[in-house]
Amino acid sequence: MNTNNYVVIMAGGIGSRFWPMSRTNFPKQFIDILGTGRTLLQMTYDRFLKICPPENILIVTHESYAILVKKQIPNITDENIICEPFRKNTAPCVAYANYKILAKNPNANIVVAPSDHLIKKEDTFIRAINNCLLKTQNSDALLTLGLKPTRPDTGYGYIQFTKSDSKEKDKRINKVKTFTEKPELELAKSFIESGDFLWNSGIFIWSLKGIMKAFEQYDPEMNSIFKDGIDKYNTPNEKAFIQQAYSLCQNISIDKAIMEKSRNTYVRESMIGWSDLGTYGSLYTHLKKDEQGNAKVGKNIMLYNAQKNIINVPNDMLVVIDGLEGYIVVESNGALLICKKDNEQKIRDFVADVKLRSDGTKYI
Repeated sequence: MNTNNYVVIMAGGIGSRFWPMSRTNFPKQFIDILGTGRTLLQMTYDRFLKICPPENILIVTHESYAILVKKQIPNITDENIICEPFRKNTAPCVAYANYKILAKNPNANIVVAPSDHLIKKEDTFIRAINNCLLKTQNSDALLTLGLKPTRPDTGYGYIQFTKSDSKEKDKRINKVKTFTEKPELELAKSFIESGDFLWNSGIFIWSLKGIMKAFEQYDPEMNSIFKDGIDKYNTPNEKAFIQQAYSLCQNISIDKAIMEKSRNTYVRESMIGWSDLGTYGSLYTHLKKDEQGNAKVGKNIMLYNAQKNIINVPNDMLVVIDGLEGYIVVESNGALLICKKDNEQKIRDFVADVKLRSDGTKYI
């Protein structure tokens, strides 16, 4: 195993589209949302132990989740839990991790990945990541994994690619032409028909030298903010510095800050059984279903004349449902959601309305 390989797991999100299971104080990455006995964060961590040694896995999260990370990944050191004081999207997260890793190993080759994605074909995934790491270890290329679209989904980002030259060792690695974030339905349909677009997985691979060079070129302001603390990383002075640094950072994704601007960006098409598990609808497709198409998580669920529902309730709760079709039914910690699957995009609006209630904060 290459000791220059590092993994940065991003685990700071709230996951509001999975309310009421996912709450501000206990978001979806810390939940066994698939009923496997392992949380999404634990599954992600386990997966990357095949890429690098455990001491080279860093988890970036909001400072309020540090205890949860430590509880779920008990072997991780405090130094490898990178605590963000504010949520400022993924570009500051990556910039912060860059300088943490630089203080340890300037020759690092890095994978950056979300903590809450599903990868069904793990062996294929590991091969894809290793092939990307082979390309980046001796170049400044910035890579992302792309997935062949199976439908014109408007909830994903799309990457248009152009075929790379024959010198590329891995023929699935191609040059990126354009990025498009969450297109309208008709545009998504045209992407599918063209055959030269992939879904953007949000999983990135690059060398430390390559990504730092890209920051210097495309977002020098953010790079300068974190560079100012170069003598403070992995010291007792780091926390105070980062508090100030994050207050100065723009709220921006790594895609917008770097990837869409770079002319040295590549995508590797990968068939890895991927889902970002962003909604109950996407979760439904990956759960076992009964003969009527109901996906159930919970030991005491009784259904009558019910079809194509997703139901998630605690094991000690008895639930009896009659006559529902195509619904989401979820109970968690005193909050009950009953919502049509077709209306799941409204869940964030529901959460916003709950926040407005005088007693609503305990449910968020």
